[in-house]
Amino acid sequence: MAFVNWLKRHFVVIAGLITLGYLLLPNVVVTVFSFNNPKGRFNYEWQEFSTDAWTDPCGVSGLCDSLTLSLQIAFWATLGATVLGAMIAFALVRYRFRARGAVNSLIFMPMAMPEVVMAASLLTLFLNMGVQLGFWTILIAHIMFCLSFVVTAVKARVMSMDPRLEQAAQDLYAGPFQTFVRVTLPIAAPGIAAGALLAFALSFDDFIITNFNAGSTVTFPMFVWGSAQRGTPVQINVIGTAMFLIAVLLVLTSMVISNRRNKQKA
Repeated sequence: MAFVNWLKRHFVVIAGLITLGYLLLPNVVVTVFSFNNPKGRFNYEWQEFSTDAWTDPCGVSGLCDSLTLSLQIAFWATLGATVLGAMIAFALVRYRFRARGAVNSLIFMPMAMPEVVMAASLLTLFLNMGVQLGFWTILIAHIMFCLSFVVTAVKARVMSMDPRLEQAAQDLYAGPFQTFVRVTLPIAAPGIAAGALLAFALSFDDFIITNFNAGSTVTFPMFVWGSAQRGTPVQINVIGTAMFLIAVLLVLTSMVISNRRNKQKA
């Protein structure tokens, strides 16, 4: 009976830990097999422990080139989508204009429709315009795809802002630009940062839209897909593990900074 009562009290925590473990299980497998020394082309069965892949992550031809290209595309796509998305979010929340409802609905269409539909539509547009497929077509496609997610994140933050704070700044003789820079932008910054991080992850990870509009350009997800047909090299697991550890480190750092700020405010 005591165990049942304990289980009821901690059921939510236990369920959360089980769900978290389930989500992290693929990352654990990738990390373990990044230290594997496979006997053959495929890295699907554990053979023996080795750190060769970690000491030479660029040992596979084309891997680091595709990784660098994906990082470049993700950076510029994030920058473009964040700037455009933030401006659209502020316009939709703060201003009233004709067709505002239609624009608001159109913004969410890329999130609702399958990626293959957008990919095929963009490919048709580029071909009809005679644009050569490559870096720039991928970048344009990624900005269009990530734009909706940025608008959603920033819009939610802007809608929750207290307009009295901006009115107070204006009462203290702050101009429109000064009010925006010192009051509005810092308050909206968490939403903008969340949208930017989401855009970066979506752009770096995208395969379907990229595959349609890449031409002969090979990004990291396309390299992984192509390598899987011939035998996945261990270096791919090394890159995946490194990215996972960097993401965890960034989250832990942000949590530490947030806790310190909360303690200082208290």
